[in-house]
Amino acid sequence: MDQNSQTASQQNAHGAGASPSASTGSSTGGNTASFGFRAVPETERQGLVNKVFASVAGRYDLMNDLMSGGLHRLWKRELITLLNPPRGATPFKLLDVAGGTGDIAMRYAKDSGPNATAVICDISPEMLEVGRRRIADAGLESRIQCIEGNAEELPFANNSFDAYTIAFGIRNVTHIDRALAEAYRVLKPGGRFLCLEFSECRVPVLDRLYDFHSFEVIPRLGQLAAGDADSYRYLAESIRRFPPQEKFAGLVRNAGFSRVTHRDLTGGIAAIHGGWKI
Repeated sequence: MDQNSQTASQQNAHGAGASPSASTGSSTGGNTASFGFRAVPETERQGLVNKVFASVAGRYDLMNDLMSGGLHRLWKRELITLLNPPRGATPFKLLDVAGGTGDIAMRYAKDSGPNATAVICDISPEMLEVGRRRIADAGLESRIQCIEGNAEELPFANNSFDAYTIAFGIRNVTHIDRALAEAYRVLKPGGRFLCLEFSECRVPVLDRLYDFHSFEVIPRLGQLAAGDADSYRYLAESIRRFPPQEKFAGLVRNAGFSRVTHRDLTGGIAAIHGGWKI
């Protein structure tokens, strides 16, 4: 199947309300899961995703710049604004999942008070290594801890955190429902869940331009900038396999969260989903 046919097929699947990814907890058939537009054995998917992030770890910010045209920086700022961490002496503990390079956690630390701390949990040791270097360079080691772990089986006790964030990471887990259940488990009562993720563009013309950018431009830029077109192609494809806004909001509700909301950014190219553990 050529790339245009793949894109059209995926757009039709979204329009028909089909399950966009085995990552929602269902399977594409048997024990398989989606890896971009390919079906792979479910047991192999996480390893394939890990290889992608091992490849792009050193150029992660560049990757997000290519994927979003630089807009990810504004979107992350909006995420921290919505989180609204305490700026006084109030203790506050954030868990940032799949945040290996430290971008969200460092923004949070700089915008919060001295007793606000963060734990970054990421399955990729390569991403965490980048994060540790950046955190050390920023002098934030006393406030940000890095721990290797899987979003589907978090290595933390129940009711441990005041807030949970995940930015551009949840579409890369194999079972989204399990990751959301874990988010709910580790949050304290009254804790907040916030997820920033690429989503379904809903602006005519812009959606076509975005598809062209995703499937024609990004892999070429990935090859030129990082010598790795395949990883960038997977990342573009994984966006189209991710549930659209309302469907993902339903998954958040199913995990137990209350007051579930979503806010489109840049015409729906990305969205911030939120919920509370009551």
